[in-house]
Amino acid sequence: MASGKIFCIGFHKTGTKSLGAALRILGYSVCGPIGTRDSDIASKAHQLAFSYTDKFDAFQDNPWPLLYKDLDRSYPGSKFILTIRPMESWIKSAVNHFGTEDTPMRKWIYTVGHPAGNELLYMNRHLSHIVDVLLYFKNRPDDLLVLNITSGEGWEKLCPFLNKPIPLIPFLNVNKGEYRGTPHSLEERHVSGTSSRDNKRTVKITPISNRRL
Repeated sequence: MASGKIFCIGFHKTGTKSLGAALRILGYSVCGPIGTRDSDIASKAHQLAFSYTDKFDAFQDNPWPLLYKDLDRSYPGSKFILTIRPMESWIKSAVNHFGTEDTPMRKWIYTVGHPAGNELLYMNRHLSHIVDVLLYFKNRPDDLLVLNITSGEGWEKLCPFLNKPIPLIPFLNVNKGEYRGTPHSLEERHVSGTSSRDNKRTVKITPISNRRL
């Protein structure tokens, strides 16, 4: 029987990069988005995703949110994390980031490949995903964590859910101005105790070993 995994099933622009960074800091190997530009992603997502699941501990961004039921059946004992944020804030971020650019992944998720001009469609699809997830896990509170990173939630909810000690470093918010940069470089800076603002060493913390990045 396959062992349990951690699946991050919140839609993009809900703190998925921050959550991926946090999981790496906790020592998990994390797989990010896959197949975002694959023109056949709608038909290949399942096969593509399951070609990665045995290689990593945790998974975030697309296409993972769309496959949570299949992943749950295939990996019993897994933990699922639904990242959320206020819908108006989410659609504003999505429009600012993606604009009118089409991708096959977004076309599969929303039926239209770009959010600008399709805001209501995108918000309705996002809301339906949240409702579906909450209904699916309604009798399994130990298996689903709802996490609002944009409101300041972080280690205090994530670590007890994963039965991990809280790290002695702040929870990363990758998309905030003070933490702009690649997630991996930000994690290394925090794990080593180097400030992202002034590049001065502040707290001595031993780097986590055997992380597959």
